[in-house]
Amino acid sequence: MYEYIKSKLQQAGEVMIKSTEGQMFELHLHNTSFDDARRMIEIDAGTEVYWINGEEIAYAWIHKEVK
Repeated sequence: MYEYIKSKLQQAGEVMIKSTEGQMFELHLHNTSFDDARRMIEIDAGTEVYWINGEEIAYAWIHKEVK
C-alpha cells in the first residue's frame, strides 16, 4: 500500500488515508514526504508532525473530479 499511496499522491496531489487503527489523514504534496528505507510517511501539519507506517494503511481515497 505504501508504494500505491506514494504514486497516487504524485498523480492527484492529495490523498486521504485511513490507518488500520482508524485514524484518518489528508496527504498533500507540499507537506508529505516518504522514507523508502523505513516505509514511513511523514506529514508536516504545521503545528504537528505525524509519522505513519506505510504498511498500516487500511484504505485510501481521492476526491474525484466531477465533469
